[in-house]
Amino acid sequence: MSVALGYYRHYKGERYRVLTTATHESTGETLVIYWGNGRTWAREVSNFMSTVTVAGVTVRRFAAEETT
Repeated sequence: MSVALGYYRHYKGERYRVLTTATHESTGETLVIYWGNGRTWAREVSNFMSTVTVAGVTVRRFAAEETT
């Protein structure tokens, strides 16, 4: 599973920019490295691409807005 670089909207409303992906040194799991709200974040790609249920509606945790 891969994630395109660019801007994504978190389901709670914040906008984030995916900078790159990285490999966790111990597990080999792919991590998404992204920036927003004044901080740099890392999250497993499987979690980044997952869905959540909000008020009975299933939505993407991070929805692509502008990707390259």
